[in-house]
Amino acid sequence: MSKRFLSLTRTGLTLLALCGASAFAQTPEKFSFALNWFAVGDHAAYWVALEKGYFTQRGLEVTLENSKGSGDSIAKVDTGRADAGLADAVAVLSASSRGARVKMVGMVFDNTPLNFFSRKDKPITKPKDLEGKTIGAPPGDGQRQAWPAFAKLHKIDDSKVTWVNIEPTAKIAALAEKRVDVVGDYSTGLPFYEKAMGAGNALMMPWADTGFDLYSMSIIASEKTMKERPKVLKAFLEAAYLGWRDVMADPKGALVIFKKRVPEIDLSIIEPNMMLGLDLMRTKTYADKGIGWIDEKKMCASVDLVNSYMGLPRKIDCGTVSTTEFLTKVAMPLPVR
Repeated sequence: MSKRFLSLTRTGLTLLALCGASAFAQTPEKFSFALNWFAVGDHAAYWVALEKGYFTQRGLEVTLENSKGSGDSIAKVDTGRADAGLADAVAVLSASSRGARVKMVGMVFDNTPLNFFSRKDKPITKPKDLEGKTIGAPPGDGQRQAWPAFAKLHKIDDSKVTWVNIEPTAKIAALAEKRVDVVGDYSTGLPFYEKAMGAGNALMMPWADTGFDLYSMSIIASEKTMKERPKVLKAFLEAAYLGWRDVMADPKGALVIFKKRVPEIDLSIIEPNMMLGLDLMRTKTYADKGIGWIDEKKMCASVDLVNSYMGLPRKIDCGTVSTTEFLTKVAMPLPVR
């Protein structure tokens, strides 16, 4: 065999090895994201990020999965069935006190959407009105998880309140058909209730109006994801918040993408639903620090409220339940209102 042939052969093998290494390096990282519910306006940003390639540009192959409330999404993340997810902060704190190995790594709503819906013919206008009523929600629902704190704060006799287990998709019908007196649901859900009950027939009692203002919808990650895939998590969060940036900058364009990706959504409901969520995000904190920022003082105030009123198995340390180390600053495109 000639020296020239050996040289060419070695060169060819070297090129093949380099090509193989390059192909391996470009293999996308699979990343599973558990939503807290079925697709609603609160989730538009993640489909926008998918459509615009923000995930793929960062080497990620992201899948979105529906859940049956925050308790369900937390369980998925904690057990490794999802790498990250959406969950209400109160539910995260409650799960953490029971040993769940998850942490909040970014916020969605800076202002809380926690709320009770009731009917105009049987209105709930103040917390004590809940006594003697039936409240519908899934077991893992954020409002239901936070109920012990809400009840103690407002001196509600818990023995006079009956909780009814319902599926997330049955909340609206349960209230409209008078199977329950009240449902716990985010204030962003108002358009869904008005669609079923008629404008003005679904009444809201936002928890923040009663003095119960704390962090709510958050992005959580598992201990394993944070330790073993920090760069992947950081890339996911950056892409997700770029999606939120684009939703805020061009809501109409975001809805076109959302409908394309999730054809079954009803835009007549999803549009106002999404806009109510954006109103909870247009804050000075997000303008100054970037979309999704977690304010330490507000987080500790939220933890103090939960520690004081929820009767958790163990007290939560506000320094251990959240982190901003994986956040990349994504600036808001719109002025604060």
